[in-house]
Amino acid sequence: MMVIVSLSPSHKTIQCLFLLIFVVAVPVAVTSKVKKVPAIVIVFGDSSVDSGNNNRIQTILKSNFQPYGRDFEGGYPSGRFSNGRIPPDFISEALGGKKTVPAYLDPRFTIKDFSTGVCFASAGTGYDNATSNVLKVIPLWKQLENFKVYQKRLRQYLGFVKANQILREAVYLMSIGTNDFLENYYLVPGRSSQFSIGQYENFLAGIAENFVRQLYWLGGRKISLGGLPPMGCLPLERTSNIMTGSKCVDEYNDVAMDFNGKLPGMVLRLRKEMPGIRVVFSDTYRILFDIIDKHASFGFESAAVACCATGLYEMGFLCNRDNPFTCTDANKYVFWDSFHPTERTNQLISDYLMKTALAEFTS
Repeated sequence: MMVIVSLSPSHKTIQCLFLLIFVVAVPVAVTSKVKKVPAIVIVFGDSSVDSGNNNRIQTILKSNFQPYGRDFEGGYPSGRFSNGRIPPDFISEALGGKKTVPAYLDPRFTIKDFSTGVCFASAGTGYDNATSNVLKVIPLWKQLENFKVYQKRLRQYLGFVKANQILREAVYLMSIGTNDFLENYYLVPGRSSQFSIGQYENFLAGIAENFVRQLYWLGGRKISLGGLPPMGCLPLERTSNIMTGSKCVDEYNDVAMDFNGKLPGMVLRLRKEMPGIRVVFSDTYRILFDIIDKHASFGFESAAVACCATGLYEMGFLCNRDNPFTCTDANKYVFWDSFHPTERTNQLISDYLMKTALAEFTS
């Protein structure tokens, strides 16, 4: 039996108003739920990405003095190992963020500044704890501990929900490993007696994988695992290879390529095992080697020697403002000091990464 209830005009009016309010309100509620948070950059690694953390620790490996930073904002020597900006700065800007990523230990910045990008990297460090001990810098495990403290501060500042959303959407950059070989394995007795070079590569790759997993369990999803550069072509290494006419050290480049060859498989395995992870392998070897090998076609005049001082062996405190040999135009040089690229080279590397591995994070 069907019961028909007749609505009075007033009831019909109320019903229509309710429907109208429901139709208007629902899209607004849905929109607020899917509102995107701009991706920020969170950085771990060594001097290739350190924006000034070493300024605040007891180590000789610093660059917070002229002529470092002479082409940075206001000519300020921030502690970046370059004449200007470094890759995380360019990548942050390319992702729609700020132009410079501050160092976590820099007292000039607060959690408000770090909420839109932060760097935990330390020049001279490596995957291997023994590497960080060489120059008394911040080991990778301590960088992760600092990140955990940062997470707590961020949640206190923004609230649990918003902070977690930012941490989930952030792009995590890892650039590390060169020092493990050049400042540790090949230089300091110890690891070379414990491991063959292949075994040491596997040892480091295991640490890298574990670090990515820890970032994942701490909320990270968009993770860039950086490879090694053509470290045999750094001016410092070419200078030590004087018997061959200061050519690139093939052995070091071969090690870099071999280590890098282990990373894509690791990335695929992690993507299969860990739901929602978007880890990528960022290959800087290829683009930097091309810039060095064909430097004239990129508009550079020199790749074998650096801009600062004689450009053969100086870095850190040996690259100082009193050296009369420092070049006047760093844009003509691939390298700023004997170990680190110029700002212009850093921008070329960053542009390449944004068009390749990091392109996944722009969609």
